[in-house]
Amino acid sequence: MKVNIAEFIISAVGPDQYPDDALPEVALAGRSNVGKSSLINRMINRKNLARTSSTPGKTQHMNYYRINEDSMYFVDFPGYGYAKVSKTQRATWGKMVEKYLSERDTLKLVLLIVDLRHPPTSNDKMMFDWLKHYDLPMCVVATKADKIPKTRWQKHIKIMKQELGVLPGDNFIPFSSEIGLGKEELWGLIDGYVLSSPDSEDAEIDGNEPQQEEPTEA
Repeated sequence: MKVNIAEFIISAVGPDQYPDDALPEVALAGRSNVGKSSLINRMINRKNLARTSSTPGKTQHMNYYRINEDSMYFVDFPGYGYAKVSKTQRATWGKMVEKYLSERDTLKLVLLIVDLRHPPTSNDKMMFDWLKHYDLPMCVVATKADKIPKTRWQKHIKIMKQELGVLPGDNFIPFSSEIGLGKEELWGLIDGYVLSSPDSEDAEIDGNEPQQEEPTEA
């Protein structure tokens, strides 16, 4: 997909605030500071639409980013697994995310974002197993590949797949927001799930930044 417009729409706290235009949605789930915002920015060729932060747990809502005017949304979940967030807040986030995943008709694909440098966390494994159990379309995206020597990529990929339980045929894409690794492959996968208008392939990149207030993300 070529992106001509990308804009932040809303930080939603519940279904009554989700967009009602029935556009396909691609959700991003992952622990705090795993690089979800950086991935979004790389995918849409923007530097700061999705704001990154050095403070884990900063995102506390479902952040919606509309891609082109009538193509799709990226939906950025609150990061999980950050201990300094209260148990009550974590429980609230968990219920919101679970309700979205189990009931949102426009959800077409979930990107489970993990850090390729390290084995998956217990929360990564729980999310992977949950998505598998409910048979939701999913792709594991292993970020920060540029932080590892290229000669060690396959070793880290093997460990990640084994510990998560990734099977042959499951979607798995190594990714780097810094060097663009995996960008085209990921767009190709997303296209297969969400594209409905062939005209979107012909759009050009628009250099104008959106004017809406932008959220801060971990």
